[in-house]
Amino acid sequence: MNYWLIKSEPNTYSWDDFVKEKKTLWNGVRNFQARNNLRAMREGDFVFFYHSVHNPSVVGIAKVVKEAYQDPTTEDPNWVVVDLEPYQPLKNAVSLQKIKETPDLQNIALIRQSRLSVMPLKQEEFDLILALAE
Repeated sequence: MNYWLIKSEPNTYSWDDFVKEKKTLWNGVRNFQARNNLRAMREGDFVFFYHSVHNPSVVGIAKVVKEAYQDPTTEDPNWVVVDLEPYQPLKNAVSLQKIKETPDLQNIALIRQSRLSVMPLKQEEFDLILALAE
């Protein structure tokens, strides 16, 4: 199993929007590294849902329910989407500030490559963020 983090501006598409829809295709990714991360996602992988820009924080967990396929919003074959379903909200949101203050999270892409919208996490990093939500 792999672990991931995806970012969304809550004013554009929030965790609440996602929960209301019950399932979504994660589209609009136009960065090759993020696209490669989408391609590496496997059915059953867990994905943190991160609200960016306003009050940046991890707010919930999604699950990959369909692996990468052609992004239907473009004819360019370079771009793919995955289907995600909400799994569970976090008990408490984990702020970017809290993540930055946690020594064992200093090397995650959220800090090192802050503009990347789809990023991998090690299981230990995923588990640590989950623990911070308690």
